[in-house]
Amino acid sequence: MKGGPAVQGLLSLSRIIDHALRVIAQIGGWLGAVLVTVVVYDVVTRYFGVPKIWGLTSTKIQESEYWLHSFLIVLVVGYAYTRQSHIRIDLVRERLPDRAKYWIEAIGISIALVPYSVLGAWLAWPYAVQSYVSDEISKSQTGLSDIWILKSGLIVLFVLMGLAGLSQLIKAVAGIAGRLPAEMRDETIGAGH
Repeated sequence: MKGGPAVQGLLSLSRIIDHALRVIAQIGGWLGAVLVTVVVYDVVTRYFGVPKIWGLTSTKIQESEYWLHSFLIVLVVGYAYTRQSHIRIDLVRERLPDRAKYWIEAIGISIALVPYSVLGAWLAWPYAVQSYVSDEISKSQTGLSDIWILKSGLIVLFVLMGLAGLSQLIKAVAGIAGRLPAEMRDETIGAGH
């Protein structure tokens, strides 16, 4: 369905957000490949006596695995939400008409997801700043430094979730108004089971 210029403009914004989240998730996906490589390197150097290179220690390698895993999740979670990859407990919702599903989506995003994302980013900000200001390092003498980078991942996570929520809210409102293109239905309220 076609909508007015305002609806089309908002849906274009939603598509831009979704595209940006997809690109960011692809970067996160590549971190998965890097993580596998680091784990293999860790196992080979630890159990087969291969010497470590570049001054790496077992602690640094293990902490980098933790960091990579964390950022993999941080970078893909927003995109996953826009692809309906989150868990739903649909005891009643699946039997409702699409318009009611759009309302449920819009209300849930408005009262839970967006406020939670804003609050999470707001609360994570001083946590990351304090880590940066204090030049926080690993508790291990041979661990990684610059812990603020890892803690900043919380801010990134909440911002990406907020953007995903905004994109989904735009689609849900367009669905309520009967202006959502048919090809965007499943990514807004999910496909039937």
